[in-house]
Amino acid sequence: MFHLRIHPVLVASLFLVSSCSSEPDAAPRSTPIERAALAYPVARRADVVDDYHGVRVTDPYRWLEDPDAPETRAWVDAQNALARAWIDAVPEREAIEARLTQLWNYERYGVPSREGGLVIFAKNDGLQNQPVYWVAAGVDAPPRVLLDPNTLSKDGTASVGSTRASPDGALFAYEVSEGGSDWPTVRVRDVSTGQDRADRVEWVKFSGLAWSPDSAGFYYSTFPDHDTTGNVKLVKQELRYHRLGTPQSADVLVHARADQPEWGFSGYVTDDGTTLVITVTKGTDPRTQVLLKNLARPDDAVVELVTGFDAEYEFIEKSGDELFFKTDLDAPTKRVIAIQRAAPERARWREVLPADPGRTLQSAVLCGGRLVTAYLEDAHSVVFVDALVGRQRAQVALPALGSVAGLSGGPRDGDVYVSFSSFARAAEVLRLDVATRALSVWRSPKTAFDPADYVTEQVFATSRDGTRVPLFVTRKKSVAPSASTPCLLYGYGGFDVSITPAFNAGVIAWMDQGALYASAVLRGGGEYGRDWHAAGTQERKQNVFDDFIACAELLIARGWTSAPKLAIQGHSNGGLLVGACLTQRPDLFGGALPGVGVLDMLRYDQFTIGWAWESDYGSARRSRAAFDWLRAYSPLHNVRAGACYPATLVTTADHDDRVVPAHSYKFTAALQAAQACAQPILIRVDVKAGHGAGKPTSMKIDELADQWAFLWRALGMSRAAAR
Repeated sequence: MFHLRIHPVLVASLFLVSSCSSEPDAAPRSTPIERAALAYPVARRADVVDDYHGVRVTDPYRWLEDPDAPETRAWVDAQNALARAWIDAVPEREAIEARLTQLWNYERYGVPSREGGLVIFAKNDGLQNQPVYWVAAGVDAPPRVLLDPNTLSKDGTASVGSTRASPDGALFAYEVSEGGSDWPTVRVRDVSTGQDRADRVEWVKFSGLAWSPDSAGFYYSTFPDHDTTGNVKLVKQELRYHRLGTPQSADVLVHARADQPEWGFSGYVTDDGTTLVITVTKGTDPRTQVLLKNLARPDDAVVELVTGFDAEYEFIEKSGDELFFKTDLDAPTKRVIAIQRAAPERARWREVLPADPGRTLQSAVLCGGRLVTAYLEDAHSVVFVDALVGRQRAQVALPALGSVAGLSGGPRDGDVYVSFSSFARAAEVLRLDVATRALSVWRSPKTAFDPADYVTEQVFATSRDGTRVPLFVTRKKSVAPSASTPCLLYGYGGFDVSITPAFNAGVIAWMDQGALYASAVLRGGGEYGRDWHAAGTQERKQNVFDDFIACAELLIARGWTSAPKLAIQGHSNGGLLVGACLTQRPDLFGGALPGVGVLDMLRYDQFTIGWAWESDYGSARRSRAAFDWLRAYSPLHNVRAGACYPATLVTTADHDDRVVPAHSYKFTAALQAAQACAQPILIRVDVKAGHGAGKPTSMKIDELADQWAFLWRALGMSRAAAR
């Protein structure tokens, strides 16, 4: 689960001192198993001081911000060796990896897309490092392999990002990323021959791919300054057009705003090929603007459709002269509106679907003359078929409580394909007949477990300010929770990202060890709409940590686990969540797994795309008020010498160019120096990996095996509990 989005095309984040924090005991607390204190690799302390609005803040581990410096590499190697030795001492690790491998070995299908008269879908046979792309003449026609990314690198670290077939169905554009980098290269494959053309478009970043209606080229987004170290602020994104057969140096600049360096641009060509819709963003702020370019008159200038950044406007599709958008304008839980291209004045905007106060609109597609809409109701999915005019609505009966993802369909189609999953139900691809609302299975996996053996319960915690916080708790039916039951609590809480009951094979392996898995629905996410998101941003970010702590306390209060048996996990913005909570309430947890986390909240905006997260976090450099709230919860700046922190395994990648590894390096060094008890503080650093997108299956299994083995030892788990 990797998020920290920076752009709508990604699939992929203040504050007063925490009133719920408590001073940790200086003496070592009792631990689940006896262990000796570790000898950590020495991290040199440098005399580095920054001035924030007259306040001097030390940064002794600044040298760890250079990932390629010999001193940094030596420190990383020593840390990896220490973590490797500690985890390899767990006898159960081999069995854990074997079970993970068994569970991961099932066919996984992506939702098919219909482009240029073709049907294209991704499929992983089970243990392939990367999914293979298949093409067919129809959804039920025999498919053939179009692209196998596993042939692009020997170790499986080359992955495919955005893809798009040309309108005539002859060509297939696809992004290739090396080692998890956010800097892919676009290649173009001939569909009939399976061979790539000579075209290469490099330095694409946070981009979609949109073909011109004549199939002569495609639109993409890029940054003119190309940096791969992660230490340079990326600004001045441009939307460009590449004509096939010409060098990239000849690509046409479609739109840019030099006077607005923090604006981003992404292009989408409407289904009828008449219009290029350009979405304008400011970092991760959901509020957008919309521009249009008339593709029938290529010499016409780009024109403004929606300006002011007053709300979110997410383009759905065009029908006739109307452009359909999902928006939170005057609708905290979002609605659908239609804007006439020929008469775009706001007074003439038409409300197609009003906001539903009890549900949050997540996605919509225009298909078969209707809208197919997916909503969240208390963080699980419900689906409807709606008329384009009038208030005719029909609900689709879903198989169970779970999550819908990847709605795929277009104006010329009569059906929509969706992915449906839950915590103990692997994703299956369903086909929805729009006219009859009949749901059928297109592809369903066979897995090495029985979903009927597991049960999910939704409960609600009460946060410090009285807010009702949903929490999903899943376990094997044979497990009777008690204070001795290990539990893993997962959370994210940011950037309008919704955390729902989705499947992960690793969670099954975790629960098979006799443990509980809990997933918290925190403020800062998008589960309840705009106000829920806003309540976890800027000076209100502490609400997110309070929500997570309330969920932890509920699990303990109900007697389902206890502090020494409770571990927490989160990635990216969720890594920040884990870092903040373990420093605020070290007494509440027995283990912590902060992954690729944003942990230095005073300097996060100085690297790569970090500045784009200011809409959620604020900037210590821009505002004294923001400095105060950021410093109050920044995990790096709230590590206290003499505290006893829970057993912690930090994970990152040596060249993550979204959340740079310096966050994890500096936080680990600070924790190790401060730790006053024998609970281990370890870091595991992947090589040839990035923020998480496109990580090979083999690396995913290896990392999870290490994490689960770490918790097995840290929480004092036993074989008896696993039975």
